Amino acid sequence: MTDCIFCQMVAERAKAYRLLEDDDTLAFLNIAPATVGHALVIPRRHAEGLWDLGDDEHAQVARAVSRVARLLRLALMPAGLNLTHATGPEAWQTVFHFHVHVIPRYRPEELRVMWQAEQAPDGELEALQRRVLACRGQLPDG
Repeated sequence: MTDCIFCQMVAERAKAYRLLEDDDTLAFLNIAPATVGHALVIPRRHAEGLWDLGDDEHAQVARAVSRVARLLRLALMPAGLNLTHATGPEAWQTVFHFHVHVIPRYRPEELRVMWQAEQAPDGELEALQRRVLACRGQLPDG
């Protein structure tokens, strides 16, 4: 896609502070980092969100995320790490090319918690579990 900034980075038509890359993925520093070392990992093929990736492509990205996390640990020695992803504008996705944020954490107060949650009642969880499990037969392979 010519108008996708991440596709432009893959094609080396836009600047990217590259950390790791292979035939299937590219990892680079986020230009608006939440913390020092905040990186993004993307598939080279344009896919708007998680639902547009096959299982193998997602596995390739997951392997690259793991490698980037280990690399950042060696280089920066953070106390912890967050991984985040958003599919769709309702989930706060702003760049519509699948990506995973790899965010080194140094202090708990650096970032805000994304949500506050209370434990759901068992009956509600059981009903939701039945609803989701009823759809397993419709799940496509790969």
